Amino acid sequence: MSGVYAQDKNVKLPPNWFNLDLTTDGYFGISTEKAYKELLSNKKAKERIVVAVIDGGTDIKHGDLKDVLWTNKKEIPGNGIDDDGNGYVDDVHGWNFIGSKGKNLEFDNLEMVRIKRKFEPKYRSVIRTTVLDSAEKEEYALYKRVVSDFGKRYDEASSAFPIYIAIKKMMDSVAYLNDKKIPSLDDIEKYKSDEEMDSYIKKIVRKGSKDEGSIEKFYKTIEKGYKELDQMLRYNLNENYDARAELVGDNYDNSNERNYGNNDVIGPDADHGSHVSGIIGANRQNEIGVKGVANNISIMTIRVVPQGDERDKDVANGIRYAVDNGARVVNMSFGKGYKWDKKVVDEAIKYAESKGVLLVHAAGNDNQNVDIAENYPTKYYDSPEADEYTRKHKKPEVKPFTPPPANAMNGGPAGMPRRDPFAKPAPLDSAKYQLPHAKNWITVGASAYKDDDNLKASFSNYGKYNVDVFAPGFMINSTTPNNNYEEFDGTSMAAPVVSGLAALILSYYPELSATDVKDIIMKSVTKVNRKVKYVNDKEETVRVNFSELCASGGIVNAYNALKLAETYKASSTK
Repeated sequence: MSGVYAQDKNVKLPPNWFNLDLTTDGYFGISTEKAYKELLSNKKAKERIVVAVIDGGTDIKHGDLKDVLWTNKKEIPGNGIDDDGNGYVDDVHGWNFIGSKGKNLEFDNLEMVRIKRKFEPKYRSVIRTTVLDSAEKEEYALYKRVVSDFGKRYDEASSAFPIYIAIKKMMDSVAYLNDKKIPSLDDIEKYKSDEEMDSYIKKIVRKGSKDEGSIEKFYKTIEKGYKELDQMLRYNLNENYDARAELVGDNYDNSNERNYGNNDVIGPDADHGSHVSGIIGANRQNEIGVKGVANNISIMTIRVVPQGDERDKDVANGIRYAVDNGARVVNMSFGKGYKWDKKVVDEAIKYAESKGVLLVHAAGNDNQNVDIAENYPTKYYDSPEADEYTRKHKKPEVKPFTPPPANAMNGGPAGMPRRDPFAKPAPLDSAKYQLPHAKNWITVGASAYKDDDNLKASFSNYGKYNVDVFAPGFMINSTTPNNNYEEFDGTSMAAPVVSGLAALILSYYPELSATDVKDIIMKSVTKVNRKVKYVNDKEETVRVNFSELCASGGIVNAYNALKLAETYKASSTK
């Protein structure tokens, strides 16, 4: 259970540390409060900027969000009529592409499972002497890769789950015996048991509580891990589960189908989307809860992300909906390792680019180098140049997955893949980063609160070419459903910091284009002129210059960005 984070969680941070200033306040935030105080106090925003949050749903009734929502003024709420003729009935605050009348899709498979299910009947029985044409060889190579990855993910989840079950069971039992919801450390120590496993679990609870800062926080971590692993085995990795036809009812084979879904933008689980929305623009004037980065925005909620991997058709439709309804910034705190229909997503990204809309994407939470590892959606388009590059740089054949020796205590926490310690890192080839790609796209890694060698959040993906900037994404306090607030970690939290910053810039300088705003954000980072720790592909903790982890070599900064925007010469097109 230990070692998930290199950063110290046994600390109480200011609830808005990500908006604070390193020099003034001692926390490596983005100097938002300094910018408001010193640069914006006598200025009036010129435009209210619409930011689309493509996510799993947002609690539009939350006290810190209800006054900053985008509202479709052309739609009459609740009349069952598509008043504005945009194809979506009663889309007052956004749209839900993973539902239908009275129904919502909560869970879905990982993309690798959908690919495996598609190709299994055709390629399960292939042997060395089976004759395959060139297209079938490509499909078969993909099939073998997903089979291998599926085996690894299933082994990780099924190994880790019993540990979480045992820890949660013991903590719940001790709580019950003491008539509490969560036991104290003293209750755990006094608990008598003849089970050898319980002695081991007590050690885990002691260390976990110390690392997390309290037994209450540790219990939440265990509860969350238990829920995620249960969901992983029950739905995400379950090849027999597919509720799309029943709960969404679209023609899934038709990628160009646009008009499906419902107007329930909250959905069955709005934790993630609500948290993201609060970081971007939680009401700064109401003196309650938290303060978002931007103060003159409207949040448009677009639901496309289930508990599982989002589908490319829905992502493309979400982007198009955002663009067509006036969003200038789109936050995308999601991602996956496989693609299904990249062409339809590429077309939507090109559409956003043609309309001057900035797309902000989370880098991912697997501590991987995304200059090498695949992470979709991506700014790179499928193109003849990309096809030619792929032909010249074919990946080595994937060996069949062989489960490691059984060891119930070896399972790591959810989402922490094991790596081969003897694997050689793939060499970088900078030529591929010049392939056709979107210029209106910014990828964000996650940083922590302290200016030391643990500044890179230990889970954050990185990449000298493919991650543009870093932003706070560790112990971020923001809005969750039912007027609650919680601390979450992830590049999912770092991306909305940047989306909020982009919207803040645009609200005062609306003449700027999407590429202008990206340029300003990247050129105005606080440069990190130090080495930081990260765990490499060989599971070694090494130190590297921060400039090796992202293209800009720094953490975004609102104060610097707004100063630069003041003198920046806008490009001729938005």
